[in-house]
Amino acid sequence: MAGNVGAGAAPGAKGGTAGGARGRPPARNQSSSLRRALAVLDHVRDHADARGVSLTRIAEDLGISKSTVLRLAAPLVDGDLLTRDRETGWFRLGHGALRLGQAYLSTLDLRAVAADPLRRLQHTVGETCHLVVYDAPNVVYVDKVENDHNVRMASRVGMQMPAYRTAVGKAVLAWLGDDDFDMVVAAGLEPRTSWTITDPVRLAAELERVRVAGYAVDDRENEPEVRCVAAPIFDHNDRAVAALSVSGLTSRMTPARVREVGPLVERTGLEISRVLGSANPRRRPDRRAGGRSEGSRP
Repeated sequence: MAGNVGAGAAPGAKGGTAGGARGRPPARNQSSSLRRALAVLDHVRDHADARGVSLTRIAEDLGISKSTVLRLAAPLVDGDLLTRDRETGWFRLGHGALRLGQAYLSTLDLRAVAADPLRRLQHTVGETCHLVVYDAPNVVYVDKVENDHNVRMASRVGMQMPAYRTAVGKAVLAWLGDDDFDMVVAAGLEPRTSWTITDPVRLAAELERVRVAGYAVDDRENEPEVRCVAAPIFDHNDRAVAALSVSGLTSRMTPARVREVGPLVERTGLEISRVLGSANPRRRPDRRAGGRSEGSRP
């Protein structure tokens, strides 16, 4: 594929000119050509439907001629990153794009991807930060960055906790469907503190608030002197599979502080999600046909 971009004769080659070897087009700026070819690839990725996307639309949207689109697309088609329908001439992603995506995903490790964002967040807010994965009906703590205060959180890596009474659990549940909600309710909503939500209707309403806000709050529901703020992490299928949180004593994590920290946590979750391949994470979860009575579920 590289041989198709910016090929030209070496300086001083017999019969060469300033424009390259005789009979060859002048050498092009390879970096510029590559960027424009990637723009074509990105456009097809973002705009193609089941039929693909037309040559005319690509050219018009990118502000380049059709002949330029065809030239830029040629090595992408040769490399199976794009495919072109023989009858309509429309472009779609090729199976080479799938292979690249699979290779990329196979190298991802959630802890490694989240490590730097989690530590930057901890440095910014000065409180303990957690990373968890969802293992219905629980969450499992897989990483933790401690604060510098004398009082440390009781959480530890490897610990499991019921999803319904933690901010990280609610952050994930808010973006899952009915089956996951039912599984959590069936496992029991036992009170851990006097603030624990134990009523399914109240929990459903709480999850709706999470979707609106973009982050979840555990207001002393798991530990009586601790508040947590959490946001979901989405995978390449745009499914909530993990979450991160900021946790602190109520004396420091006041309601006002929660409102300041919440958007920071949400942005960090979206940053990690993008690296994991998520494109459009904040979609409402699927609901059963017919739904439920108003107020019983968000």
